[in-house]
Amino acid sequence: MAPELIIDDRVINDDADCYVIAEIGANHMGKVDVAKEMITRARECGVNAVKFQKRDNKSLFTKDLYNSPYVNENSFGSTYGEHRDALEFGLDEFSELIKHSREQGVTMITTPFDFKSADFLAELEMPAYKTASADITNTPFLKYIAEIGKPMVVSTGGSTFEDVQRAHDLLMPINGQVCFLQCTSSYPAEAEDMNLKVIQTYKEAFPDCVIGLSDHQNGIAMALVGYVLGARVIEKHFTLNRGWRGTDQPFSLEPGGLRRLVRDLQRAKVGFGDGVKRKMDSEVTPMKKLGKKIVAARNIPAGHVMTEADFAFKVPNDGLPPYHMDSMIDKVTTKALDEDENVTFEVLEDRA
Repeated sequence: MAPELIIDDRVINDDADCYVIAEIGANHMGKVDVAKEMITRARECGVNAVKFQKRDNKSLFTKDLYNSPYVNENSFGSTYGEHRDALEFGLDEFSELIKHSREQGVTMITTPFDFKSADFLAELEMPAYKTASADITNTPFLKYIAEIGKPMVVSTGGSTFEDVQRAHDLLMPINGQVCFLQCTSSYPAEAEDMNLKVIQTYKEAFPDCVIGLSDHQNGIAMALVGYVLGARVIEKHFTLNRGWRGTDQPFSLEPGGLRRLVRDLQRAKVGFGDGVKRKMDSEVTPMKKLGKKIVAARNIPAGHVMTEADFAFKVPNDGLPPYHMDSMIDKVTTKALDEDENVTFEVLEDRA
Protein backbone atom coordinates (compact mmCIF):
# COMPACT_ATOMS: atom_id res chain seq x y z
CA MET A 1 0.00 0.00 0.00
CA ALA A 2 1.34 3.44 -0.96
CA PRO A 3 2.20 5.63 2.05
CA GLU A 4 0.07 8.59 2.97
CA LEU A 5 0.20 11.38 5.50
CA ILE A 6 -2.88 13.18 6.84
CA ILE A 7 -2.51 16.73 8.15
CA ASP A 8 -5.64 18.62 9.18
CA ASP A 9 -7.82 16.16 7.20
CA ARG A 10 -5.69 16.76 4.09
CA VAL A 11 -4.45 13.48 2.57
CA ILE A 12 -0.93 13.60 1.16
CA ASN A 13 0.04 10.82 -1.23
CA ASP A 14 1.06 10.22 -4.84
CA ASP A 15 -2.49 10.83 -6.09
CA ALA A 16 -2.94 14.17 -4.34
CA ASP A 17 -1.54 17.57 -5.29
CA CYS A 18 1.85 18.30 -3.77
CA TYR A 19 1.56 19.61 -0.21
CA VAL A 20 3.27 23.01 -0.08
CA ILE A 21 4.46 24.55 3.19
CA ALA A 22 5.35 28.23 3.31
CA GLU A 23 8.03 28.52 5.98
CA ILE A 24 7.51 31.92 7.58
CA GLY A 25 9.98 31.15 10.36
CA ALA A 26 11.21 34.42 11.80
CA ASN A 27 10.68 36.43 8.62
CA HIS A 28 7.81 38.22 10.40
CA MET A 29 10.51 40.12 12.38
CA GLY A 30 8.56 39.66 15.62
CA LYS A 31 5.52 41.58 14.37
CA VAL A 32 2.13 39.86 14.61
CA ASP A 33 0.52 42.08 12.00
CA VAL A 34 3.27 41.19 9.53
CA ALA A 35 2.85 37.49 10.36
CA LYS A 36 -0.89 37.68 9.72
CA GLU A 37 -0.33 39.44 6.41
CA MET A 38 2.16 36.73 5.45
CA ILE A 39 -0.41 34.04 6.25
CA THR A 40 -2.98 35.79 4.06
CA ARG A 41 -0.57 36.27 1.17
CA ALA A 42 0.68 32.67 1.40
CA ARG A 43 -2.90 31.41 1.26
CA GLU A 44 -3.52 33.56 -1.80
CA CYS A 45 -0.54 31.85 -3.43
CA GLY A 46 -2.25 28.49 -2.95
CA VAL A 47 -0.15 26.86 -0.24
CA ASN A 48 -1.54 24.19 2.04
CA ALA A 49 0.25 25.23 5.23
CA VAL A 50 2.23 28.02 6.82
CA LYS A 51 4.94 27.23 9.31
CA PHE A 52 6.31 29.11 12.29
CA GLN A 53 9.02 28.37 14.86
CA LYS A 54 8.89 28.27 18.64
CA ARG A 55 11.79 28.48 21.07
CA ASP A 56 12.10 28.78 24.83
CA ASN A 57 15.37 30.59 24.45
CA LYS A 58 16.68 30.37 28.01
CA SER A 59 16.20 26.61 28.12
CA LEU A 60 17.47 26.14 24.57
CA PHE A 61 20.71 28.12 24.66
CA THR A 62 23.62 27.97 27.06
CA LYS A 63 24.01 31.05 29.24
CA ASP A 64 27.18 31.97 27.39
CA LEU A 65 25.46 31.88 24.00
CA TYR A 66 22.33 33.62 25.28
CA ASN A 67 24.39 36.50 26.68
CA SER A 68 26.93 36.68 23.85
CA PRO A 69 27.14 39.89 21.80
CA TYR A 70 25.17 39.77 18.59
CA VAL A 71 25.46 42.95 16.60
CA ASN A 72 25.12 42.80 12.83
CA GLU A 73 22.83 43.98 10.07
CA ASN A 74 20.31 41.23 10.85
CA SER A 75 20.29 41.62 14.63
CA PHE A 76 17.15 42.49 16.62
CA GLY A 77 19.06 42.86 19.90
CA SER A 78 22.52 43.53 21.28
CA THR A 79 22.95 39.94 22.54
CA TYR A 80 21.94 36.69 20.90
CA GLY A 81 19.33 36.14 23.60
CA GLU A 82 17.79 39.57 23.08
CA HIS A 83 17.83 38.96 19.35
CA ARG A 84 16.01 35.64 19.65
CA ASP A 85 13.56 36.95 22.25
CA ALA A 86 12.57 39.80 19.95
CA LEU A 87 11.49 37.27 17.33
CA GLU A 88 9.44 35.05 19.64
CA PHE A 89 5.67 34.95 19.95
CA GLY A 90 3.88 34.01 23.15
CA LEU A 91 0.51 32.44 23.88
CA ASP A 92 -1.59 35.44 22.86
CA GLU A 93 0.26 35.91 19.58
CA PHE A 94 0.18 32.22 18.69
CA SER A 95 -3.52 32.02 19.48
CA GLU A 96 -4.16 35.00 17.22
CA LEU A 97 -2.13 33.46 14.40
CA ILE A 98 -3.88 30.11 14.71
CA LYS A 99 -7.26 31.84 14.57
CA HIS A 100 -6.22 33.87 11.54
CA SER A 101 -4.90 30.79 9.75
CA ARG A 102 -8.18 28.97 10.29
CA GLU A 103 -10.11 31.95 8.99
CA GLN A 104 -7.89 31.96 5.90
CA GLY A 105 -8.39 28.24 5.34
CA VAL A 106 -4.71 27.35 5.65
CA THR A 107 -3.11 24.96 8.13
CA MET A 108 -0.63 26.36 10.62
CA ILE A 109 2.15 24.08 11.80
CA THR A 110 5.18 24.90 13.92
CA THR A 111 8.70 23.70 14.66
CA PRO A 112 9.45 23.41 18.38
CA PHE A 113 13.15 23.63 19.22
CA ASP A 114 12.96 22.38 22.80
CA PHE A 115 10.77 20.40 25.19
CA LYS A 116 9.05 23.44 26.69
CA SER A 117 8.10 24.67 23.24
CA ALA A 118 6.73 21.24 22.35
CA ASP A 119 4.50 21.36 25.44
CA PHE A 120 3.47 24.92 24.58
CA LEU A 121 2.34 23.82 21.10
CA ALA A 122 0.60 20.72 22.42
CA GLU A 123 -1.60 22.91 24.61
CA LEU A 124 -2.57 24.81 21.46
CA GLU A 125 -3.44 21.52 19.72
CA MET A 126 -1.08 22.11 16.83
CA PRO A 127 -2.26 19.82 13.98
CA ALA A 128 1.27 18.75 12.98
CA TYR A 129 4.84 19.21 14.08
CA LYS A 130 7.93 19.96 12.03
CA THR A 131 11.29 19.06 13.51
CA ALA A 132 14.42 20.89 12.47
CA SER A 133 17.37 19.22 10.79
CA ALA A 134 19.50 20.02 13.83
CA ASP A 135 17.35 17.61 15.86
CA ILE A 136 17.65 14.58 13.57
CA THR A 137 20.12 13.03 16.07
CA ASN A 138 18.22 14.30 19.12
CA THR A 139 16.40 11.03 19.68
CA PRO A 140 14.97 11.90 23.14
CA PHE A 141 13.36 14.99 21.63
CA LEU A 142 12.10 13.18 18.52
CA LYS A 143 10.55 10.51 20.74
CA TYR A 144 8.90 13.18 22.88
CA ILE A 145 7.33 14.82 19.81
CA ALA A 146 6.21 11.48 18.38
CA GLU A 147 4.40 10.60 21.59
CA ILE A 148 2.23 13.72 21.26
CA GLY A 149 0.53 11.72 18.53
CA LYS A 150 0.33 14.31 15.78
CA PRO A 151 1.79 13.99 12.26
CA MET A 152 5.49 14.76 12.07
CA VAL A 153 7.47 16.34 9.24
CA VAL A 154 11.14 15.62 9.88
CA SER A 155 13.92 17.55 8.16
CA THR A 156 17.16 15.66 7.59
CA GLY A 157 19.78 18.27 6.69
CA GLY A 158 23.32 17.92 8.00
CA SER A 159 22.90 14.20 8.60
CA THR A 160 23.98 10.82 7.32
CA PHE A 161 21.71 8.08 6.08
CA GLU A 162 22.41 6.21 9.32
CA ASP A 163 21.08 9.19 11.28
CA VAL A 164 17.86 9.19 9.26
CA GLN A 165 17.50 5.41 9.52
CA ARG A 166 17.88 5.67 13.30
CA ALA A 167 15.17 8.35 13.45
CA HIS A 168 12.88 6.31 11.21
CA ASP A 169 13.27 3.17 13.29
CA LEU A 170 12.60 5.15 16.47
CA LEU A 171 9.57 7.09 15.27
CA MET A 172 7.53 4.70 13.15
CA PRO A 173 6.57 2.25 15.94
CA ILE A 174 5.41 5.23 18.03
CA ASN A 175 3.79 7.42 15.40
CA GLY A 176 3.12 6.04 11.93
CA GLN A 177 2.39 9.51 10.53
CA VAL A 178 5.93 10.62 9.70
CA CYS A 179 7.27 12.38 6.63
CA PHE A 180 11.02 12.73 6.01
CA LEU A 181 12.29 15.73 4.06
CA GLN A 182 15.55 15.68 2.16
CA CYS A 183 17.28 18.89 3.12
CA THR A 184 20.61 20.62 2.74
CA SER A 185 21.28 22.81 5.76
CA SER A 186 23.07 25.68 4.09
CA TYR A 187 21.46 29.05 3.51
CA PRO A 188 21.11 29.35 0.62
CA ALA A 189 21.96 25.87 -0.64
CA GLU A 190 23.92 25.66 -3.87
CA ALA A 191 22.54 23.43 -6.61
CA GLU A 192 25.50 21.06 -6.42
CA ASP A 193 24.80 20.48 -2.72
CA MET A 194 21.07 19.71 -3.06
CA ASN A 195 21.61 15.96 -3.63
CA LEU A 196 18.04 15.52 -4.79
CA LYS A 197 18.48 11.85 -5.64
CA VAL A 198 18.35 11.23 -1.89
CA ILE A 199 14.59 11.60 -2.34
CA GLN A 200 14.63 8.37 -4.33
CA THR A 201 16.92 6.76 -1.76
CA TYR A 202 14.43 7.64 0.98
CA LYS A 203 11.48 6.34 -1.04
CA GLU A 204 13.20 2.99 -1.49
CA ALA A 205 14.46 2.75 2.10
CA PHE A 206 11.29 4.04 3.79
CA PRO A 207 8.32 2.79 1.74
CA ASP A 208 6.08 3.35 4.76
CA CYS A 209 6.66 7.12 4.73
CA VAL A 210 5.75 10.05 2.53
CA ILE A 211 8.95 11.75 1.38
CA GLY A 212 9.43 15.45 0.74
CA LEU A 213 11.94 18.25 0.28
CA SER A 214 12.88 21.23 2.41
CA ASP A 215 14.41 23.50 -0.21
CA HIS A 216 16.79 26.29 0.79
CA GLN A 217 17.94 27.02 -2.75
CA ASN A 218 17.13 30.29 -4.46
CA GLY A 219 14.26 30.00 -6.93
CA ILE A 220 11.82 27.18 -7.60
CA ALA A 221 13.67 24.89 -10.02
CA MET A 222 15.03 22.46 -7.41
CA ALA A 223 11.62 22.08 -5.77
CA LEU A 224 10.10 21.09 -9.11
CA VAL A 225 12.86 18.56 -9.74
CA GLY A 226 12.30 17.22 -6.23
CA TYR A 227 8.63 16.72 -6.96
CA VAL A 228 9.42 14.82 -10.15
CA LEU A 229 11.78 12.59 -8.15
CA GLY A 230 9.01 11.75 -5.70
CA ALA A 231 8.80 14.51 -3.08
CA ARG A 232 5.16 15.00 -2.13
CA VAL A 233 5.74 17.68 0.51
CA ILE A 234 7.67 20.81 -0.47
CA GLU A 235 8.76 23.39 2.10
CA LYS A 236 10.04 26.79 0.96
CA HIS A 237 10.92 29.85 3.02
CA PHE A 238 8.53 32.73 2.40
CA THR A 239 8.73 36.49 2.81
CA LEU A 240 6.94 39.56 1.58
CA ASN A 241 10.20 41.37 0.90
CA ARG A 242 13.66 39.84 0.52
CA GLY A 243 15.14 43.17 1.53
CA TRP A 244 13.74 42.94 5.05
CA ARG A 245 16.06 42.35 7.99
CA GLY A 246 16.78 38.71 8.78
CA THR A 247 19.15 35.94 7.75
CA ASP A 248 16.44 33.93 5.94
CA GLN A 249 14.98 36.78 3.90
CA PRO A 250 17.43 36.75 0.95
CA PHE A 251 16.73 33.15 -0.12
CA SER A 252 13.00 33.18 0.64
CA LEU A 253 10.34 33.29 -2.06
CA GLU A 254 8.26 36.42 -2.37
CA PRO A 255 4.56 36.02 -3.27
CA GLY A 256 5.17 35.99 -7.02
CA GLY A 257 7.69 33.18 -6.72
CA LEU A 258 5.57 31.17 -4.30
CA ARG A 259 2.54 31.50 -6.57
CA ARG A 260 4.57 30.22 -9.53
CA LEU A 261 5.85 27.30 -7.47
CA VAL A 262 2.35 26.18 -6.51
CA ARG A 263 1.14 26.63 -10.09
CA ASP A 264 4.03 24.70 -11.61
CA LEU A 265 3.75 21.86 -9.09
CA GLN A 266 0.10 21.46 -10.03
CA ARG A 267 0.99 21.56 -13.72
CA ALA A 268 3.67 18.93 -13.19
CA LYS A 269 1.18 16.56 -11.57
CA VAL A 270 -1.22 16.91 -14.48
CA GLY A 271 1.67 16.61 -16.90
CA PHE A 272 2.75 13.21 -15.56
CA GLY A 273 -0.13 11.54 -17.42
CA ASP A 274 -0.73 7.81 -17.17
CA GLY A 275 2.36 6.47 -18.95
CA VAL A 276 0.41 5.10 -21.92
CA LYS A 277 1.80 6.48 -25.18
CA ARG A 278 -0.98 7.49 -27.54
CA LYS A 279 -2.03 10.27 -29.85
CA MET A 280 -3.67 13.13 -27.99
CA ASP A 281 -6.75 14.86 -29.37
CA SER A 282 -4.83 18.13 -29.22
CA GLU A 283 -2.24 16.71 -31.62
CA VAL A 284 -4.62 15.96 -34.52
CA THR A 285 -4.60 19.40 -36.14
CA PRO A 286 -0.87 20.12 -35.69
CA MET A 287 0.11 16.70 -37.02
CA LYS A 288 -2.13 17.13 -40.06
CA LYS A 289 -0.37 20.42 -40.72
CA LEU A 290 3.15 19.20 -40.03
CA GLY A 291 3.13 15.47 -40.74
CA LYS A 292 3.89 13.91 -44.14
CA LYS A 293 1.98 11.60 -46.49
CA ILE A 294 2.92 9.47 -49.47
CA VAL A 295 2.38 11.16 -52.85
CA ALA A 296 3.47 10.57 -56.42
CA ALA A 297 6.87 12.12 -57.07
CA ARG A 298 5.89 12.83 -60.70
CA ASN A 299 3.14 12.05 -63.19
CA ILE A 300 2.89 8.25 -63.28
CA PRO A 301 1.01 6.31 -66.01
CA ALA A 302 -1.33 3.39 -65.39
CA GLY A 303 0.39 0.00 -65.47
CA HIS A 304 3.63 1.40 -64.05
CA VAL A 305 5.71 -0.74 -61.67
CA MET A 306 6.44 1.44 -58.67
CA THR A 307 10.00 2.01 -57.50
CA GLU A 308 11.33 4.02 -54.58
CA ALA A 309 12.00 6.95 -56.90
CA ASP A 310 8.25 7.21 -57.64
CA PHE A 311 7.37 8.22 -54.09
CA ALA A 312 7.64 11.56 -52.31
CA PHE A 313 6.65 12.55 -48.79
CA LYS A 314 4.85 15.87 -48.43
CA VAL A 315 2.62 17.97 -46.21
CA PRO A 316 -0.32 18.07 -45.36
CA ASN A 317 -0.75 14.77 -43.63
CA ASP A 318 -4.11 13.71 -45.12
CA GLY A 319 -2.94 10.46 -46.68
CA LEU A 320 -0.95 7.35 -45.83
CA PRO A 321 2.18 7.79 -43.67
CA PRO A 322 5.59 7.14 -45.26
CA TYR A 323 6.17 3.83 -43.43
CA HIS A 324 3.77 2.22 -45.97
CA MET A 325 6.16 2.86 -48.86
CA ASP A 326 8.05 -0.43 -48.53
CA SER A 327 4.77 -2.34 -49.02
CA MET A 328 4.03 -0.37 -52.22
CA ILE A 329 7.32 -0.94 -54.06
CA ASP A 330 6.99 -3.38 -57.03
CA LYS A 331 3.21 -2.95 -57.14
CA VAL A 332 1.51 -1.78 -60.34
CA THR A 333 -0.63 1.33 -60.73
CA THR A 334 -4.24 0.66 -61.82
CA LYS A 335 -4.69 4.27 -62.91
CA ALA A 336 -2.59 7.22 -63.88
CA LEU A 337 -1.37 9.37 -60.97
CA ASP A 338 -0.66 13.08 -61.12
CA GLU A 339 2.35 14.57 -59.37
CA ASP A 340 1.56 15.18 -55.67
CA GLU A 341 -1.51 12.91 -55.84
CA ASN A 342 -1.98 10.68 -52.81
CA VAL A 343 -0.71 7.16 -53.34
CA THR A 344 -3.00 4.57 -51.72
CA PHE A 345 -3.29 0.81 -51.88
CA GLU A 346 -6.58 1.26 -53.77
CA VAL A 347 -4.67 2.44 -56.88
CA LEU A 348 -2.08 -0.35 -56.72
CA GLU A 349 -2.17 -4.08 -57.42
CA ASP A 350 0.30 -6.94 -57.32
CA ARG A 351 2.38 -7.65 -60.40
CA ALA A 352 1.08 -10.49 -62.56
